Formats: sequence, C-alpha cells, structure tokens
Amino acid sequence: MAYVITPPTIPTVPVRGSDALFPIHRIYCVGRNYAAHAREMGHDPDREPPFFFQKNPDTIVPNGGNFPYPDKSKDVHFEMELVIALSKGGKDIAEADAMDCVYGYALGLDMTRRDLQGVAKKAGRPWEVGKAFENSAPCGEIVPADQVSGLENARIWLDVNGETRQDGNINQLIWNIQETISYLSGLFTLAPGDLIYSGTPAGVGAIVKGDVMKGSVEGIGSLTINVN
Repeated sequence: MAYVITPPTIPTVPVRGSDALFPIHRIYCVGRNYAAHAREMGHDPDREPPFFFQKNPDTIVPNGGNFPYPDKSKDVHFEMELVIALSKGGKDIAEADAMDCVYGYALGLDMTRRDLQGVAKKAGRPWEVGKAFENSAPCGEIVPADQVSGLENARIWLDVNGETRQDGNINQLIWNIQETISYLSGLFTLAPGDLIYSGTPAGVGAIVKGDVMKGSVEGIGSLTINVN
C-alpha cells in the first residue's frame, strides 16, 4: 500500500503491567455528569439525557508530561475524570452487557479553554475550539478492569501545587458507567480502542504556567501533568 503522505502515528497509552500499548480509536467526553459540577456551571443537574463531545486521539498527553498553555486563551481550566477504555464495541449495547466492553480504566484531564468555550456557547456554535485543541486530553496508563475493585465508591480528586481543588466520588455520577456506554452506543457505533472521559466533579478552575496538576482515583493510581 502506497500513501501520498506519511500516515500519522496511531496514538496510544501504556497498559499497567504490560509492554503492550492500548491504541486509541476515538475519545468521547460526557458533559456535566456530576450534579455539583452541573450546578457550578449554571445548570440543573436532573437526569436529562446525557450529552457528549469528542476530542481527537492525538490530543493525549502521557503521565508526567507537559501541558503547554494554549494560544488564544487566558482562562484554561482543569477537569479531572475517570476514563473508561473499551476493548469491545457495538451499537445499541444493553446496560446489562456494557461492562463486557470495558478493558480497563485510566485517569484523564479534560483541559478546557473556558473563555473560548463560553463564546461558542453564547453563539450556539460547536465546542471544538474550547475542548479539542492540542494536548487537551492528558491520560495516564490503563489499569485492566480485573485489577480494579470498589470503583463504584471510589474517591476522585485533583490537587494543583499540592492544594486540593476537586474532591468527589464516582458514586456521584449522574449517569453511571453502564448507562453511559449504553446511551452512547445508541448515538455512535462504539469500537475497540475508544476512550470515554466520564465527567468531572465540582471544583474546576483555572491554571497558569508553572502549575503542577496531580489527580487520582482510588484504586487507579495518580496522574501528574506540568503546565508550561
């Protein structure tokens, strides 16, 4: 097979306890999936149907990596999230079958140019400029699902320069993991290699150059990203 240009490298993330890499197909993000975060963003956290947006696979930043402060923004926010990695996919997946699709879990940051996102919201435009820019999806190693227990009641938090800024629990998800996978599969045909950023707890806020972000979910580990 000949290509007219050099094909891009497949984005990957490491897998804990293995030399193998997890290839990324798509990145889906769930919007306002914690009630307290929905309130802080000015919305009513009822169980209206969840909504989703995407980031590009090549926006991944590995654990310990650098997040260059992006252009065209003066208000960049962190959003700490549990990431779900899929090894199976499909369409219209039943909630009862959803967990069979899960390969493992990781820690992720949904970095957001909040000022640009706000402009897009007011104009009724898509969010890509605020959400899908370069380096906007830091992600740690994937922990296989059979190595994780108690996740349904696990603490999730983020420190900036050693100060806790977000502190919540996975049990506060408005739409849990099974429901999210099932609903998302009704909108898109999910595939092996998909990552789902499941939403962020309250406490999101701005970062500046020189900050160090360290996030964690109990049973998964930690993710450290340097802002430069």
